[in-house]
Amino acid sequence: MTHDHDLVLRPTPQQTAAALDPPAGRNGGDLVIETLTGLGADTVFGLPGQHALGMFDALRRSGLTYIGLRVENNAGFAADAYGRITGQATPLLLSTGPGALTSLAALQEAAAASAPVLAISSQIPSAGLGGGRHGFLHELRDQKASFRDIVKSVHTVRAASQIPSAIAAAWESALTAPHGPVWVEIPQDVLLAETTLPVVTAMDATPHDLVPRPELTAVAAHLLQNAERPAIIAGGGVVRADASGKLRALAEKLDAPVVTTFGGKGAFPWEHPLSMQSWLEDRHTTDLLEDADVLLVVGSGLGELSSNYHTFAPRGRVVQIEADLGKLESNHACLGIHADARIALAALLETVEGASPVSEGPRGSGGPSGAERVATLLAKVRERIAGQELTLEQEVLAAVREALPDDSPSFWDMTILAYWAWSAFDARHPNTMHSAQGAGGLGYGFPAAIGAAAADRTKPVLAVSGDGGAMYSIAELATARQYNLPVTWLIVDDGGYGILREYMTDAFGEATATELSRPDFVALAESFGVPAVRTTTESLREDLTKALAQPGPSVVVLPALLRMFAPTHL
Repeated sequence: MTHDHDLVLRPTPQQTAAALDPPAGRNGGDLVIETLTGLGADTVFGLPGQHALGMFDALRRSGLTYIGLRVENNAGFAADAYGRITGQATPLLLSTGPGALTSLAALQEAAAASAPVLAISSQIPSAGLGGGRHGFLHELRDQKASFRDIVKSVHTVRAASQIPSAIAAAWESALTAPHGPVWVEIPQDVLLAETTLPVVTAMDATPHDLVPRPELTAVAAHLLQNAERPAIIAGGGVVRADASGKLRALAEKLDAPVVTTFGGKGAFPWEHPLSMQSWLEDRHTTDLLEDADVLLVVGSGLGELSSNYHTFAPRGRVVQIEADLGKLESNHACLGIHADARIALAALLETVEGASPVSEGPRGSGGPSGAERVATLLAKVRERIAGQELTLEQEVLAAVREALPDDSPSFWDMTILAYWAWSAFDARHPNTMHSAQGAGGLGYGFPAAIGAAAADRTKPVLAVSGDGGAMYSIAELATARQYNLPVTWLIVDDGGYGILREYMTDAFGEATATELSRPDFVALAESFGVPAVRTTTESLREDLTKALAQPGPSVVVLPALLRMFAPTHL
C-alpha cells in the first residue's frame, strides 16, 4: 500500500541528481544561509565577527538581503521590529562572546514583546567548547547560559549535518505562540569546514496552533453573554495574532467597553464608541474595569503597567486568554484559556453568537450602555488631564499625530513623549505603534524604525527618542544613510534623562546623574549625510510632515522640556 506521506518524502529525479552533485566550494555557513532561505527568510540583520565569517561569506552567494548595523544591540532591535511588522521569524547573525552578549538587551525586549527573532551566533572552535581554559578569543565558559533565561529556546550545533534541523527547530519555536526570540550557536570550525552535503531546499518548520479547549470557550461565552457590565482589556497578543477584527466584532456583540494596553495599541479603533482608549494610568479607568461583572483579558498578563501599577483589583469574574502559559492567573484568579488570541476570539465569537442568552444583558438591565459608560469615563479623564496645565505636551503629541500618515509605523524610545503616547496617541491601525515598554531599555526607537523600514520601503517610518536615548543609537545614522531607508527620527532634546529627572525630583527633591552634555544633533546628522532640521513646538507639524515626505533618512530635533502627566493609582 502507498501512503500519501511516502509520495512527499520520495525525491524527484531532478532532486536526486542535484543532491548527488552539489556545487563545490560550500561550507557550513552555506548550510545556514540555505536553510534560512528554504524556511522563507528574505532579510537578515547583524554584524560580522571573526568566528562568524563563514556565515557572512555565504551571504555573498545567496539571494538574502543583508542589513548591517553598527552595534549588535541595535541590530537586535532592528530584527525585533522587522519581526513585529512582518510576523516572520527574523534572522539576526552575531559573532561570539562580546558580539553575542551585546545583543542581550535587545533579545530581552523581543522576549517581553513576543517578537520572533532568530539569533544565530558563532562559537569558538569545537575543541574548546565547555572548557573555559583554552584562551580562544571571545571565549565564554558557557555562552548559551547567558541567553537561556531570556530566549524561548536554545539550540547548539556540533556538526554540519545538524545545522538545517537545528535552525528549523528554532524557527518553529520562534513562531509558535507566544512568539519570541530563540538562540542557535554554531562553532567556527563547523561554519568554515567544507561540506559535500546537498544544497538545503525547502524546509518544514510549521508552528503549532494553540487552540482553546472547547469546554473553556463554552464557560467564557456563557459568562460574557449574561454579563450586565462586561469590559475587555486588549493586550499585545491581539496585535500579534492579527485579531483586531474579531475583537471588535465580539465587543460590539457584547456591548463591552475596550481598553488597549500600551503593548496593544491599535488593537481597537481609538474613536469607536466602545473605546476607552489607553488611559491605564488613570483611576477612573481602573474603576470602570474593577466594576465589570465579567472582564475579558485578551493577550495580556496584566503586568505592572497594564494593571495601573498593580493597584487594579477586579471584583467580578475574569476570563483571560493568553498564549504564554506562565502568564495565566499570574496576577489575578481567573478562568484561564491557554490559546492564541485570534483562534480563541474566533471560537468565542462563534459560541456567543450561537448561544441563547439567559438574560438580556446590559441592554435589558436598565443600566447605561457600553458607549455611555465609555463617554462618562473619557470625560472624567479629559477633565483630570486638563487640570494639570499640560497644553504644550498635548500640542506636541497632536502635531506628531497630524504629521504621521495613518498607515505609517512609529517606534518610540523610553522618553517622556513616548510615555504620553502610550496613553494618549491614536494608533490608527493595528501593528503601527511600537515601543520598548516590554523590557524598558533605552535606545530602541531608531534602530527598530530601521528594521521596519527594511520590511516595507513604500511608506515612511517614524522614530521618537529623547536626547539621552538617541545617544545609544546615533551610529545607526550611518546605517540609515547606507541603505537609504525612509526613516525620520524625531529627537526631543531636553538636556538629559527627562523622565528620570522627574522621578528623582519627585522622590528626593532633586535629581542626580540626569543632566547630559550632548552634541549638536542637526550638525551631527548632516555629517552622516542625513538631512536635519531644528524645529520649534509651533513648527513641528510642518517640519515633521516635510521630513516624512522626503525619500531616505531625516532628522528633526525639537528642543523642549516636556512634563509627564500625573498618574492616579488611588
